[in-house]
Amino acid sequence: MLLSAMLHWGEILGGIALLLIILYDLFQSVVLPRPAINKLATVRYLLRGIWWLWRWVGERMESIPRRERWLASYGPVGVLATFIVWGLGLVLAYGLMIDGVREEMRPVPDNFGTSLYFSASTLVPLSYGDFVPEGVPARLATIAESATGVILGALAITLLFSLYSSFQRREELVVTLDAFAGAPPSGVQILETASTHGMPEELIKTFDDWRQWAAAVLESHLAYPMLVFFRSSHDNEAWLNSFGAVMDAAVLVMSTVDDKSEGPAKLMYRVGNHLVEDLSWYFRRWTPRDDSPVIERFEFDQAWARLKKAGYHCKPADEAWTIFAKLRSNYASPINGLARALAIIPAEWIGDRSYLPHRDGPARGRRPRR
Repeated sequence: MLLSAMLHWGEILGGIALLLIILYDLFQSVVLPRPAINKLATVRYLLRGIWWLWRWVGERMESIPRRERWLASYGPVGVLATFIVWGLGLVLAYGLMIDGVREEMRPVPDNFGTSLYFSASTLVPLSYGDFVPEGVPARLATIAESATGVILGALAITLLFSLYSSFQRREELVVTLDAFAGAPPSGVQILETASTHGMPEELIKTFDDWRQWAAAVLESHLAYPMLVFFRSSHDNEAWLNSFGAVMDAAVLVMSTVDDKSEGPAKLMYRVGNHLVEDLSWYFRRWTPRDDSPVIERFEFDQAWARLKKAGYHCKPADEAWTIFAKLRSNYASPINGLARALAIIPAEWIGDRSYLPHRDGPARGRRPRR
């Protein structure tokens, strides 16, 4: 008798503990509109495991469009998987509590599986009246679970609206950058287009717009990290590549060319670095840092020659390279690491650059881009 009472109390306390963990996780991940340490704590490892499996399957698809469609489906699937895990956790938590007070149910549940059935039908809710809580604790647990189910559904709808609204705002500038930066985007191409077509004001506007874009992404993607897995929906586009291209353009203006857009470029660079630092903080396993600009000197020299040909007054190459390498080292390796982890198709200077050719043989042995 004593052992049975202890088991029932253990079920009740275990269910309450699990319920508090899930409710806290829901509050941190959905309700609280700011970055928080250990968000998605109860499902973080599951989601990462699903992503690694998802990416492993995608990388073995020879067709790039098919691979991109597969990888793009992970974001929505991850969101649904998160709520499914939370829902199953709630069913288990309330099932433990119901099983702990089973004597107050009519008829008395035969086993723990029956208590889980009653818990699941109450959370949804789809109760058929085959079990009726008669005692006060059982009634309180039933009412609480029914209310929790309604709240979970409301939070799921709210989160989906927030995610897709943030995704659409993020992608607007990514799409419009194509005309200026090419597809895939390139920081050098941005400056070439501005000079060739005589659009210095458009270059300034681009830096201003992307400074605001970086601030918006900083808030939305740190509040809801699943947005990082939502891929751009157009061919040869990736939000991380576009961001890296604008950062490269800003650094080239700051280090290499004399242009009146230097002020807006500096502001863009500062806000962009803030975004990189916070992404590195959250995805620290994917964003290793080093002091390298993650490109070779010969690649910079090629860019320098292109900018000179486009009509820019360029600083001496050695002086410009020193400044450029120092500035780019602040964000290059974290962006590169995150792009590699997300299996983003590389753009110029952005993407999987885990292998770099030897400085003495720039064109020899270079791994072809995917």
